[in-house]
Amino acid sequence: MSGFVPRSSPAAGGDPDREILRRASLKVALRISAGVAALVLILLAAATAFLMYKLAHPVQPASEPGRPYTYLDSGDLIEGMILAGLAGIVLAGVVGWLSARSAIRPLGEALARQRRFVQDASHELRTPLAILDTRIQLAQRKAEPGSEPALALAKIREDASTLTGIVNELLLAATGSAPMPEVAPVDVASAAESVAGSLQDLARQQGVQLTFDGGGPALVQIDPSSFRRAVLGLADNALAHTPAGGSITITASVAGTWALVRVADTGSGITGVDLDRIFDRFVRAGGTGDSTGRRSFGIGLALVREIASAAGGTVKVARTGPDGTAMELALPLASA
Repeated sequence: MSGFVPRSSPAAGGDPDREILRRASLKVALRISAGVAALVLILLAAATAFLMYKLAHPVQPASEPGRPYTYLDSGDLIEGMILAGLAGIVLAGVVGWLSARSAIRPLGEALARQRRFVQDASHELRTPLAILDTRIQLAQRKAEPGSEPALALAKIREDASTLTGIVNELLLAATGSAPMPEVAPVDVASAAESVAGSLQDLARQQGVQLTFDGGGPALVQIDPSSFRRAVLGLADNALAHTPAGGSITITASVAGTWALVRVADTGSGITGVDLDRIFDRFVRAGGTGDSTGRRSFGIGLALVREIASAAGGTVKVARTGPDGTAMELALPLASA
């Protein structure tokens, strides 16, 4: 496999961030112009009021033979002040535009480097994932159908497919391509049960009992890979906070026009953080690691909320306390 080779500059005409940065620069320039305009108007109003006061209370200078006097027309003076104010506003807008572009340019370069890295890394990962999928298929052909190795290989291939979907989504997001076409509705119960099956070995290794309780079919309009990642995120969070000897239950059900997936554990509950912020990025409850020693960065639950919001759903903490925590993912049922 070829190594990762970063590109030095974005392709001509292929920078999806350019329009965003241009609008940001324009917005900053307009705000500067608006601020300067308000200041100029206040100064003009004050100067005009002072001038009108002087006109209303004229003072006749003492007559001195041979000394010249200059008289200014009030209309010309006010007109001159207005023109000077307008020129100042236009000049402030130009300076604001140039300053904003100069200030935002480093941000644009950072966004371009980030986008190139995600593009290159995602593209390079597709080849080894394709090779992995091919090798799994070859191993499946040698395994006896229905045997334990065959079932394990099927789960491994499903996990590899999920990873491939994530890489493809990253590549699409980084290139700014059109979104993927509308997918067929996903059966919540079947997909959640598949996630529970994939996590059985990990839960058993941690000494945690993982069970699934599903109702009848419930179809939702969501990308299968995204839904799987959302349920995996909730289950992974439960595994991270459930000690050995505990249990986790994944339940799929229907309530009205909503499909519900609940992940309940018997951990110690959520402490040390506001429940309203538990789905924010980089927010962690308790220490910096989980029961297995893995470091937690507080991103998993934030991704779950993003997936749920994109599908028109919600995710929340249904309950938490010393006897455990239950989180609930709600997605609207697909229209018939």
